[in-house]
Amino acid sequence: MREHRALYGCMGLGGSWDGEPLSAGDVAAAEAAVQAALDVGITMFDHADIYRNGKAEAAFGEVLSRSAGLRERIVLQTKCGIRLADGDRPGIYDLRGRSIVQRVEESLTRLRTDVIDVLLLHRPDPLADPADVAKALMSLHEQGLVRHFGVSNMNAAQIDHLQAHLGVPLVANQLEMSLHRRDWCEAGVLVNTPEAAANGFPAGTVEHCWRNEIALQAWGPLAQGRFTGREETATERATAQLVAELAAEKGTSPETVVLWWLQRHPAGIAPVIGSANPDRIRACRDAVQREPELTHEEWYRLWITARGEALP
Repeated sequence: MREHRALYGCMGLGGSWDGEPLSAGDVAAAEAAVQAALDVGITMFDHADIYRNGKAEAAFGEVLSRSAGLRERIVLQTKCGIRLADGDRPGIYDLRGRSIVQRVEESLTRLRTDVIDVLLLHRPDPLADPADVAKALMSLHEQGLVRHFGVSNMNAAQIDHLQAHLGVPLVANQLEMSLHRRDWCEAGVLVNTPEAAANGFPAGTVEHCWRNEIALQAWGPLAQGRFTGREETATERATAQLVAELAAEKGTSPETVVLWWLQRHPAGIAPVIGSANPDRIRACRDAVQREPELTHEEWYRLWITARGEALP
């Protein structure tokens, strides 16, 4: 599977999270967002079966049905493994083999496609038997229903444990990574410091993925706008000012600078751009079309400013 510089995250499509049916307005909004993503050069679209209680996939499926030839031009990724709370029933994780197969079949129906290009396991399920999981995945693969597999929010040991039972390589790991959520980066420099105990990111996960050619996909890469218009703290305001200055110097948008900070890392991190606002999607154009134009020093300035204190 070829690498993608950025993905479009479809969690914002499909209207509300309640039980209201998908509306014509929801589909129109999805169509506008998808078109904006295509306009900037994004060809990989990320879903999950739970997004908007399935309505994100359904809205996207409707868009595909209206756009002749679009399915052949894109890479379609979805996730399964989370069961949302329902009344008195709490939300849980469910990676039983039969549940995976059922959820994939439902996603295929909603997405109006006969194959999913990449299926990610959304969250680790402590009760999952990796042999059972692998059997389900390989069945889906052999039937031609899923081309590639990956994981989300998993550490190196969990990935290795599953890979040992799987007959095809895992191709992606999706993690929360951004200029705000920096623990994945700081874990590597806080070794032998008092601050290390407060960093909960599983050491070695980035390196494991990098070494084994497991693509790192960053969810939440724009940090909910913390550095591009939604600053709430003095540190965020200082970082936003630096982001704006660098954007002006380089003739690009603040959103692009924030994404470039991730993309500048040599592990090849691909941000999952999740805004449903077409203008905000288009503001990320240069993160798709240009190489990251941050020097070594500029990258560190952003990091140090965002953390609000000097490096150890």
